[in-house]
Amino acid sequence: MLGADYAGKSSALAELARLVPEVRIVSADDELLDPGHSLITRLRRGLVGDVMPALHRDYSADFMLTMLQAAVLHLRDSIARAPAHTPVLVDSYYYKILAKCRLTGLDQHPLFDWWRSFPQPQQVIFLEVSAETAWRRCGEGRDLNPLEHYGARPDRASFARFQADLHRVMWEEVRTLPVSFIGEQDRVSAVAREVREVLTAHEPV
Repeated sequence: MLGADYAGKSSALAELARLVPEVRIVSADDELLDPGHSLITRLRRGLVGDVMPALHRDYSADFMLTMLQAAVLHLRDSIARAPAHTPVLVDSYYYKILAKCRLTGLDQHPLFDWWRSFPQPQQVIFLEVSAETAWRRCGEGRDLNPLEHYGARPDRASFARFQADLHRVMWEEVRTLPVSFIGEQDRVSAVAREVREVLTAHEPV
């Protein structure tokens, strides 16, 4: 499942975990992490709180990518650990992290080719969100981290431009795969219902 920031992925995945327990949800988000994976939470906090504010001064882009690599491998390894024949729904996989790295100056890196060699999904579900809704959901910039906007300080223009580029770069990565787009919804239950319909339509025969 893909989507720009504040598209509602985490909320939809949490709802799906409740409604469709037979589907394994894989994510690096705190609310969806399995017990025992608190290291991912600590790495995320260190990345956002320490590394990103001092990027290109105290920390290099390569250092940032090394920390993000841990999240990518966590997702890959969690997929591999899923029981056989269990449907797996993955939050963003490596696509969103790769896109954000490209937008922050790492347009090319050897790790990207390795990530692209990972098993590819049978289906991509892409959640759409308007710039207006995303801006409102992030508290008009109050809740943003440095990987969600351009520049040192967020404003609506820098956020909207980053999110539009994020959408474009993620689409570049998945355009050869089957993609189902889900339009913006007012209620998370409606998003979860549409995602469930996509999952049902693509169940193995």
